[in-house]
Order: sequence, then C-alpha cells, then structure tokens
Amino acid sequence: MIKIKELQLKEDIIEAFPIMNELRSHLDLNSYIELVQEAMEKDMYHLVALYEHGEIAAVIGYKPMITLYYGRFIWVCDLVTKEDKRSNGFGEKLLSFVENWAKKNKYQAVALSSGLQRTEAHRFYEERMTYDRVSFVFKKLI
Repeated sequence: MIKIKELQLKEDIIEAFPIMNELRSHLDLNSYIELVQEAMEKDMYHLVALYEHGEIAAVIGYKPMITLYYGRFIWVCDLVTKEDKRSNGFGEKLLSFVENWAKKNKYQAVALSSGLQRTEAHRFYEERMTYDRVSFVFKKLI
C-alpha cells in the first residue's frame, strides 16, 4: 500500500533523515533538522514522503519561487528514493505529486537541478518525466 504525506512534525522529519541522507550525505541529523525547519519557516519548503507498507521509501523537498526567468514555479530541492526501493516508480509518483500541487496552486512550471554525475537521474527526468534540459547551474563557495 502506497501513501504520500507531507511531513511537518519534527519526529516525521527525523524519520525521513536516513533516506534523505542517501542524497545529502554531507548532513548530520542535527544540521538536517535545523535546515529543514528553517527552510519550512522562512522559505515555504515542503517535505513530502512516500510510504510503502508504513515505511518511508522516498522523499521530495520543494518550494514555490518567483523569478523573472521562470515566473511563478516550483523548485524541487531534493528527490531521493531509498536505494533498495529504486525503479519502483516512487520518484515518478512524488514528482507527479509536486506537479499536481503546482497546478492546483497556480504555478506554471516545476524546475530542478541534478548533479552532473547523476546520468541515470537525468535520463529519468528527460525521458520518463519529460523535463527539458534548459540550463547549467553554477556555484561558488564564499
């Protein structure tokens, strides 16, 4: 049985950490909790989990944004499926959930970035989810 649920309580956010940590391995539990809570409070970040048989199998984090380039859109910050649960359509279900949320809330697009090394993810976004590759993302640590 599949269930999708937005995580808002601290204990639910903590429960999602082991899965999120597969993608965001640089974070320890305390940093993760602090960042998620601050992003929810200040940046309208949403954290959503897909449960399979009562256990979290995948998570997605997203936030609404407005820029002159994209207009009103949703930025997917995080999307990860537990390693032993991949290729079951869970990422597709969560991304579709966000797309439906965007439509319902009158946003025109969903956008995300994906690490250069994640070629399988790129194939998923382009071929399975029909996303267009529109730009490169650049970063400079300061």
